[in-house]
This record gives sequence, C-alpha cells and structure tokens, in this order.
Amino acid sequence: MVSASQSTAGSQRGPYAGAAERRAAILDAAFKVFAEHGYTGGSLQKIADTVGMSQTNLLYYFRTKSELLLAVLKKRDEMAKVALPDDGEEKPFVDAILGQARANETIHGLIELYTVLAGEAVTQGNPGRDYISQRLTELRREFTGRFRELADAGRLKPGVAPDAAAASLIGMWDGLQLQWLLDTRAIDVVQCLRLYLDQIVLPEK
Repeated sequence: MVSASQSTAGSQRGPYAGAAERRAAILDAAFKVFAEHGYTGGSLQKIADTVGMSQTNLLYYFRTKSELLLAVLKKRDEMAKVALPDDGEEKPFVDAILGQARANETIHGLIELYTVLAGEAVTQGNPGRDYISQRLTELRREFTGRFRELADAGRLKPGVAPDAAAASLIGMWDGLQLQWLLDTRAIDVVQCLRLYLDQIVLPEK
C-alpha cells in the first residue's frame, strides 16, 4: 500500500523524474549487457529486454547504440569515483593507487565492463575508441606528473623515467585486472601493484 507521503512525493516528481528513472534503468541494463557481451555482442534488443521495454522506447532516451555506450563509460568512471570517495585530503600516490585498485573490486561489473570495452576499443570504428584513448592519455599524463613529483623529492629510483613508470603502471594494472577476472583466487591485484611500486618508489625519509 502506498502511503499518503509517498503518493505526494510521486506527484511532485512529475514526468521528468519518471524519465530520469527510465534513463537510469536503461543505463544499468546496458552496463550489465555490455559487461557480459561487449559492445558488439550486446545488442539494443538485449538491453531493451533486460529493462523491460521495447527497442523503440529505448531509442527515445538514447538515440543510438554508440550514444548509449559513451553514457555507460561515463557512468563507469563515476562509479569508480564513488567507490573511493574524496575525503578532502590528497593521499600519497602509492596509497591512492592501491586504494583505487581495491575499491574497483568491490563494485560488481566495474572491472568486467572496462576490460571488455577497452579491448574492443582497439578495433577501427568502435565508438568507444576515442573515449578509451583519451582516458589512457589523461592517466599517463596524471601518473607521469605524480612520478615526477616523487623524482623531484628524491623518492623515485634512479634511472626510472616518470613517463615510462606511468605507462608501465597502467599496463600492469589493466593486465592484472584481466588475470583477476579469469581467476580471482590466483591473482591479488593490490599485492602485485604494491610489489611493482615498492621496486621503483623509495621510502620517505
């Protein structure tokens, strides 16, 4: 039974709230379908069936499949931020990396979605190619800056180039997550990342 307060709240929400809820439901369904089947195998019909609406209705909220994919990728990044909330204090670089890696594992489908869609993004014509490429470029830039700060503080192992360390960290992280998806019991992503970072980042004096 719906209470009077619930009924009033529902009437106050109006059609815009209903549309927002349906859009959110479509995004959730697309997230699940793309994580399981990829962009190529995850048809609009599968997404529509998952959310319980017709494909025509789905296309009212997202005009194309590529538009829906980009919305899902943005949702994935937002979910990752929520998993590791900002407490207002900048964490040491190594702690931040390990914390994010640990947090990623707590959200069902987060790593699956990224791994599948990032793999498909290497193909020509994939609508997620530019998004993934830009994301990796920004990560390399960010990590290079953080490694350079460590080098300036005398905490990066001599001979280690910040840009190479950044690219290696990203490649290792993505590769470890792939192995973790295939055998979660055999791979400890955080432990492996810590081992790598401990080899190139010197202790604070």
